[in-house]
Amino acid sequence: MKNKDQFVIHLASDHAGFLHKNYIKEWLESEGFKVTDHGAYHHEESDDFPDYVAKAAEAVSKDASHARAIIFGGSGQGEAMVANRFPGVRATVYYGGNKDIITLSRNHNDANVLSIGARFVEKDSLESIVSDWLEEDFFTDSKYERRNQKIERLTKRV
Repeated sequence: MKNKDQFVIHLASDHAGFLHKNYIKEWLESEGFKVTDHGAYHHEESDDFPDYVAKAAEAVSKDASHARAIIFGGSGQGEAMVANRFPGVRATVYYGGNKDIITLSRNHNDANVLSIGARFVEKDSLESIVSDWLEEDFFTDSKYERRNQKIERLTKRV
């Protein structure tokens, strides 16, 4: 990511993504990123992902031009559903397989939240996944901007 110092990376997870979140937090900080951890702060099998994910999504919603979030859960699906309820948040899910989805989520959709399915993504691939996602830019081609504006209007966010 260009201009690391201009972005804050917000992190959140439940128990299923706890170890992945902590791993990527340490790595991001070692790479010079500003990181805000919204929890979970300890492994608790009975916790609920919306409690943590909502905080990270809200932070991105309030400052979408200077913030991104990486959220973790078992599949990443429910986490993305929560995040996408916040204005201006465009969460995408990755749970392994072809990494082109990460590139396309940034290039075509300007995704500002990456939801990772920790039960399907190995910890040793996290650095590569997150690095690829953070390095990609949004294509400012008018068709992509138009599509994102339509999404916002359809969901009454604009």
